[in-house]
Amino acid sequence: MPSGQSIWFRDEGPARKPRLSRERIVRAAVELLDAEGAERFSMRALAARLRAGTMSLYEYVTSKEDVLDLALDEVFGEVEMAETDASWRTILIGQLSQSRQVMHRHPWIPALVATRPLAGPNALARSEFFYSALARAGLRGPALTAAVGALTSYVNGYVSSENIWWSRIRAPAADAEIRDQVQRHLDERLESYPTLARHAEVGNGDFDDQFALGLAIILDGIEARLA
Repeated sequence: MPSGQSIWFRDEGPARKPRLSRERIVRAAVELLDAEGAERFSMRALAARLRAGTMSLYEYVTSKEDVLDLALDEVFGEVEMAETDASWRTILIGQLSQSRQVMHRHPWIPALVATRPLAGPNALARSEFFYSALARAGLRGPALTAAVGALTSYVNGYVSSENIWWSRIRAPAADAEIRDQVQRHLDERLESYPTLARHAEVGNGDFDDQFALGLAIILDGIEARLA
């Protein structure tokens, strides 16, 4: 993120009388990001989508970075928060599984989350909910921060790879064919790669099951630490 203060930390004064409205700009920005991705996003393209002049957008936001901050926080709001009397593990599985689905709908999210402070109201509310579930379970201090980092990095990394893979492969049949080729390649070189050939299960293309199992392994580690 370029130098300068984030929109979340500025006092912008009273709201202007709406012509476009910030809400309409944000909705259009999310649609544009879904269609074009973060790298191709521009204020000119956003203005064209809104059938407005580019400079008119700056009556509602200061910069492109403001729009990206607002769009990112908008889609965070799609992650619903579970009832607080659920177990910490149920809460985390629910929130992280929903986060994965949101990142499927908006593949540009992982590219932005590491580039700006996630200090919007939707992001903070969900972070508070997430942290509090682990804090109630008994984690504190660096262990709490590390656990949150491990879980969020797992989901962001998993979905980033998943989205990139499907953007190139596009069809389950093509995915299965590549997996078969890799397995045959390993089987033909069993002496060089015995563990991979026998145990890597490269033919398993069930992304949902792999995600759930990987998440369970991390949660098991957290639970073991709590014990």
